[in-house]
Amino acid sequence: MSLRLFGEYTRKEASLLNALQLAYIGDVVWEVLVRETMIHQGLNLHHMHGTCVGYVNAHAQAGFLQKILSDLTEEEAEIVRRGRNAHAKHPAPRNQDPGDYAASTGYEALIGFLYLTGQDARLKEIANNMIIGEDHGREKEN
Repeated sequence: MSLRLFGEYTRKEASLLNALQLAYIGDVVWEVLVRETMIHQGLNLHHMHGTCVGYVNAHAQAGFLQKILSDLTEEEAEIVRRGRNAHAKHPAPRNQDPGDYAASTGYEALIGFLYLTGQDARLKEIANNMIIGEDHGREKEN
């Protein structure tokens, strides 16, 4: 079941969106992917929250982006570049490095672009490499 209420965007339609719009939806999509993984791993609520926070912060997302940069298509790299260079009307939070914050915006823009264009296999590939790959060998907790 797709959660896209209005269907998939074409790549052209999605690429015409503002990078911050892509990051806005990408932020939520990434958190849902992380939360679903935590539930699948059988973590209790306390551990789910703590683990999830470790995947959805700017520093972690900047690290994930660094890991996949060399594997991005030209189109994906352009979306990331636009996201990194986008300027929100507010500065980076005080507890975040501005470079990490910019990189995480690029990462979220990529996730948003992939989601809106229905590239679910690519989203799963990234999630599997970044979330499941990070926790390889983790045993289920009750």
